[in-house]
Amino acid sequence: MGDSAAHQVLIAGSIAAFTVDLLVYPLDTIKTRIQSRDYQDVYASQKPNSAIKGTLGVQPPTPALFRGLYQGIGSVIFATLPAAGVFFYTYESSKSFLSTTLHTAIPIAFTHSLASAGAELASCLVLTPAEVIKQNAQMLRHKTSSKSTSLEAFNMLRHTEGGVWRRLFSGYTALAARNLPFTALQFPLFEGVRGRIWEGRDRKRVNRAEGNDRRSLVETGLVTGFSAAVAGSLAAFVTTPTDVVKTRMMLATGEKQPESSGEAVERGGQYKNKGASGFQVAREIFRERGIRGLFRGGALRTTWAAFGSGLYLGSYEVAKVWLKKE
Repeated sequence: MGDSAAHQVLIAGSIAAFTVDLLVYPLDTIKTRIQSRDYQDVYASQKPNSAIKGTLGVQPPTPALFRGLYQGIGSVIFATLPAAGVFFYTYESSKSFLSTTLHTAIPIAFTHSLASAGAELASCLVLTPAEVIKQNAQMLRHKTSSKSTSLEAFNMLRHTEGGVWRRLFSGYTALAARNLPFTALQFPLFEGVRGRIWEGRDRKRVNRAEGNDRRSLVETGLVTGFSAAVAGSLAAFVTTPTDVVKTRMMLATGEKQPESSGEAVERGGQYKNKGASGFQVAREIFRERGIRGLFRGGALRTTWAAFGSGLYLGSYEVAKVWLKKE
């Protein structure tokens, strides 16, 4: 990949990340709160009889769930822009390299999965600290100063055991464990669906004696966005349990060890997940809530991923094509 193409990929990825973060961040905040241990005690209605509880197995939310939906947005914008650039640069470079070096008998879907996995591991190094700060900021219920919620969450992490840097990167394994299967599923599906759609549309162009270079920016955005939405929603639903575990582990990094059992009850018991492995956290969630607990927030995550992935990859592809033309 040449320097010009690399710059285009980095800029296009940053534009896509910034656009999506601003638009879908409130949904991510709601999802985080629903998946937290504090949901039942803080954000759920305490009404004994509820039609929603009977249908979904959880109490309906209180207005507190929808307050401060942009808490922690600063840390995400600061880290997501370079993380997105790193991801797309690594993905495009790896895909190009693997396509020319691997044997032709190897399925193209495997190439896309391998390239996306490498890109995800690289981007998670940049994204993990911001993700830890973001999710702890999303759970803040009372601001203690005039500082931003991101800075307040960072200061909270500074006073936890183990040191701030250890806490900031403590969620890397959980984040990678969630994102790796997600991207490994999403990108082969995305490339496959998009390829089928373009094949059909290009075949119609040939029949009408039109060239393939007549693809407009709008058409590129719509085809890419639809393909990404289909792939993203399916991958998101399947990987919801890993997302729930990741959320619990990252929120636990910001919790101080309570000094008494009364303090533990007051804090909703979130500290129990501190220092636990992903398997231990998953087992605890299953013991408390069953299979529904592992898929808590799944519908919202699927909707968020369909909208976010469509907008994310659609914006990225449009920006990349536009920059190439410029």
